[in-house]
Amino acid sequence: MSCKLCDLPTPDPPITAPDTDGEFCCRGCLEVQRRLGEDAEAALEANDDDLGTEPVPEGCEQAFLAVDGMHCSTCEVFVESLGSDIDGVDAAEASYASELLRVVYDPDRVDSEALPERLSGYGYEARLPEEQTEDDGSDVVRFLIGGGFFGMMAMLWYVLFLYPTYFGYPPLVDLGGFAFAYIAANIWVFISVVLFYTGYPLLRGAYVSLRAGRPNTDLLVSLAAVGAYVYSTLALALGRTELYFDVTIAIVLVVTAGTQYESRIKRRASDLLSELTELRVEEVTRHPSGEVVAVSAVEPGDDLLVKPGDRIPVDGTVAEGSAAVDEALVTGESLPRSKAPGDDVRGGTVVTDAPLVVRAGEEVTSTLDRLVELLWRIQSSRPGAQRLADRLATVFVPLVVILAMVTTGWLLATGAAPAEALLTGLTVLIVSCPCALGLATPLAVASGTRAAAARNVVVATPALFEAAPEADTVVFDKTGTLTTGAMTLREVSAVDTDRDALLARAAALEHFSAHPIATAITDAVEDLPEAVDVETHERGVSGTVDGTTTLVGHPSLFADREWTIPESVADRAEAVRSEGSVPVVVGWEERARGVVAVGDEPRPEWSAVAETFADREVVVLTGDEGASADRLRADPNVDRVFSGVKPAAKAETVRRLRADGTVAMVGDGSNDAPALAAADVGIALAGGTQLATEAADAVVVDDDLRSVPDTFDIAAATNRRIKSNLAWAFGYNAVAIPLAVFGLLNPLFAAVAMASSSLLVVVNSSRSLGP
Repeated sequence: MSCKLCDLPTPDPPITAPDTDGEFCCRGCLEVQRRLGEDAEAALEANDDDLGTEPVPEGCEQAFLAVDGMHCSTCEVFVESLGSDIDGVDAAEASYASELLRVVYDPDRVDSEALPERLSGYGYEARLPEEQTEDDGSDVVRFLIGGGFFGMMAMLWYVLFLYPTYFGYPPLVDLGGFAFAYIAANIWVFISVVLFYTGYPLLRGAYVSLRAGRPNTDLLVSLAAVGAYVYSTLALALGRTELYFDVTIAIVLVVTAGTQYESRIKRRASDLLSELTELRVEEVTRHPSGEVVAVSAVEPGDDLLVKPGDRIPVDGTVAEGSAAVDEALVTGESLPRSKAPGDDVRGGTVVTDAPLVVRAGEEVTSTLDRLVELLWRIQSSRPGAQRLADRLATVFVPLVVILAMVTTGWLLATGAAPAEALLTGLTVLIVSCPCALGLATPLAVASGTRAAAARNVVVATPALFEAAPEADTVVFDKTGTLTTGAMTLREVSAVDTDRDALLARAAALEHFSAHPIATAITDAVEDLPEAVDVETHERGVSGTVDGTTTLVGHPSLFADREWTIPESVADRAEAVRSEGSVPVVVGWEERARGVVAVGDEPRPEWSAVAETFADREVVVLTGDEGASADRLRADPNVDRVFSGVKPAAKAETVRRLRADGTVAMVGDGSNDAPALAAADVGIALAGGTQLATEAADAVVVDDDLRSVPDTFDIAAATNRRIKSNLAWAFGYNAVAIPLAVFGLLNPLFAAVAMASSSLLVVVNSSRSLGP
């Protein structure tokens, strides 16, 4: 059976409750289902396509590829069409925001190793995600050589020889005969380089939009640039001196400069899952033979030896040995769990202090692998932020083209000269060229990114600026986000002895244990007493310190050895546990002498940070249960707490919350990555894992929780800047296009108007967003 909420396997018997329908894998999933109910099911089904939750058909497999070169929604459609054209591919799903492609295929008809090559072409390069690519700087070289050198050389000819004649001044040299032919030929060569070399990505985007049947801004920009180039080439051949090659330069360079930034901020998205992929176990040791085999060769029921510090390769049960297992990577629980024969263990978790023999389960799978696949599915289909210009292009571009054609036809029909009619139609295309519209978002995003960087926040995707101001719910992970994420010594309670002596004895023995709790105690003492005859146990450590037999560990260890536990010590241990910490009892001479409390320390600023979101719903997700979760429920700034929640359930919880509005997720660990990716806005603390930061829209690099409210403030200010830029861009088009239609502008002044509009957008975007 599988969990109703997250589809993970359920235990036997499964977790159920009389007031909640379904069977669940843990109490956390049950609690999420109970709290959120069934009312979100319809919305979830509507969002399934966007979140990549469609199951893989029987007999098919899925592959995830990184695709370099996608920059708009039209690219998504085109790349998907490339995949669909391959015989044996059942479905292809692309996301330009993350440059990822999910392909579902029949392995009997399609060679998975050949997929990258078959999906590459037309400027797109598909590759396996783990294949790192280096930025060779080709885009910058293309811009500097084509625009910086050839473009400026062409403009120099214009300034010296052509522009003076346009304004009635005599040229520096006579433009008749060979001199003009020489100058014009140089300009034509220079402009050809600008258009076909620097402007190649724009021309490719226009071609792709035509192939995909979805007109985009690249098509309109290309029509204007190519139209000016073709008209001027014909005019040059006819001996005319009014050439509009400079219009081509302005269009190509302005738009190319505006899109350079988008490419840079998106380039890092293709390195998703690098950390978890590296953490996957490739080889295992069979027990008792000692044979080392690949994980793929493991059969159900095989016994596998896992040494301290190694990851458990597959889900299964403990066959031999006892050890503490750190499950933080896949569950988010801050405290390691002790595992004994018969206990279930998850693939991807770490054995900390003693070897275990793990018996592989009926299905040789790993919780870590399922976590990897879950994140891939969410990220590869994540819609991301779409520029308004792209969303309107499917309507705006055809209208402008039709308007230019109608204007030209009308002028020809009313007796205008062909050159005049074509020039007016060209002016309509040029003046409506959406440079300001295309620059409105990336330049405002650049300004917001700089402001965020000044506050130690790295913006990974423009989706942050679109969705963060609209967030209705802010979800916080607990461990590592609202807490420090590390075991620390919180309290020492001594009875009938000195506090420092109690702690020193505990540290002397815990020094021989690799358990994270032991490390927290050891780190608190500088000079350790000598300990001999040390022996580790399932729930503690024993040995001789200062000539006296000493015992450190769980209260049950003292009970098993029939050592005396005074009532005051037992009460203090229970109080420590109720406060959400771990009680470590210390004793000697067959009597418990005190309690050392170890726990995950809350960040001192977390409650104040939660208070800043008083106008939004604040939700906390945690893999922990009990007192540590209850403490959060008691805070007045927290609206809801879901405890005992597994990673897949975290992502599902976020999806359900999205049914009621926009959701922002703040986390730090690898187990938070699916939830960060599933949220409308993901914010990661850099003190966590690389996977969490790569799944997020923004990363707080100084690991300071107080930077999270700053991120929302910057996003809101940037969003207002984007809207003001777009308002100006649309206002410009509303005025300029009618002027062009009625012949009140020529191509040169149209290009100047277009550049002026873009300049205003640049100036507006450059204004400070605050300290």
